[in-house]
Amino acid sequence: MAQQKLGELVPVGGGDAIPLLQEVLTVGRRESCDICLAFQNVSSKHCEFVYANGQWAVKDLKSSNGVKVNGGERLVPHMARVLKPGDEVSIGHHKFTIHYEAVGAFEEPVEEDLFSRSLLEKAGIVKPKGN
Repeated sequence: MAQQKLGELVPVGGGDAIPLLQEVLTVGRRESCDICLAFQNVSSKHCEFVYANGQWAVKDLKSSNGVKVNGGERLVPHMARVLKPGDEVSIGHHKFTIHYEAVGAFEEPVEEDLFSRSLLEKAGIVKPKGN
């Protein structure tokens, strides 16, 4: 039985598309990664693609050369960024366009004011004041 393809990464500038065949894919220079990119500027475990709720997201795994989406700022390590079909993902110095059929509506991430709650409140150790 063939695996269902959940999308693909297409190298910008040409090359073979990389099929996305499972819901969690680790990308890096190590041969043990689901997607092995054997380049010096790709970390051994560079990033992770996660498919959830009909949408792909990418997460930087504390890589040396970072992950960018659509040429923007480097992603904050371990923070997932939802990818829309056609988004360009830079892994080190290698660019890919993600192709897939999204399910559902996209929600822009809501950025929380970093200083609105204490770390103890965020961790659930202390209840927020007024509750």
